[in-house]
Amino acid sequence: MTEGWHGWDEYAPFYDWENARTLGRRDVPFWTSVAKQARGRVLELGCGTGRVSKPLIDAGVDLVGIDRSAAMLARFRSAEASRSKCIRGDIRALPFADESFAAVIAPYGILQSLTRDRDLAATLGSVARVTKRGGLLGIDLVPDVPNWREYQDREQLRGRDGARHLTLIESVHQNRRRRQTRFTQTYIERRGAKETTHRFDLVFRTLTVPQMIDRLERAGFGVDRLLGDYRGRAWDPRAEVWILLAKKG
Repeated sequence: MTEGWHGWDEYAPFYDWENARTLGRRDVPFWTSVAKQARGRVLELGCGTGRVSKPLIDAGVDLVGIDRSAAMLARFRSAEASRSKCIRGDIRALPFADESFAAVIAPYGILQSLTRDRDLAATLGSVARVTKRGGLLGIDLVPDVPNWREYQDREQLRGRDGARHLTLIESVHQNRRRRQTRFTQTYIERRGAKETTHRFDLVFRTLTVPQMIDRLERAGFGVDRLLGDYRGRAWDPRAEVWILLAKKG
């Protein structure tokens, strides 16, 4: 079975290029505001290449990032040099002292990479341990993933990235019983006359909002706000994003 962390090392050389053409930085002002209100050290789960972390650090947030992918973190560190505060580790067993963070943020569906309920329970339990009493946990979920229609080898993106030309060919498969969506990504990379093909899978598991609230409450968090976009609009089932802001009891 493909684990949720599989594929991310292979995705690292293409992650920033793809997200600049899809999500961009629309969520960064929201997470900057959340982190600044924490009044203490902030932990970002799944910091990756630093797409969210770097702007928060630039804004003066005392932030530590953790990610399992060495290839993602290598890109973060190369960009941040001496200022980077990123650690390689497993979010299911966070390597930090008890109550060492005022807030923990999980942007852009990172918790959807946990493909089994026991993985989510272990992560939320570990987050509860390292969060101060009354501290904040912010979760961002991508709601439309389970609704994607299945397709095979569809061209999704193409364009230049510096000296290389990239084409993304994508396939989608749904396992509705397990609430899992598998994206098979094929990147065709051209540099002059040389062409290289990179192929990998990314798997996501999407719970409903009531299911996620239940998991949070089991871990000792109470949901304080439920939002439907990065501008603070109230949540409804058709919202473009599901944001849960919870406090540790």
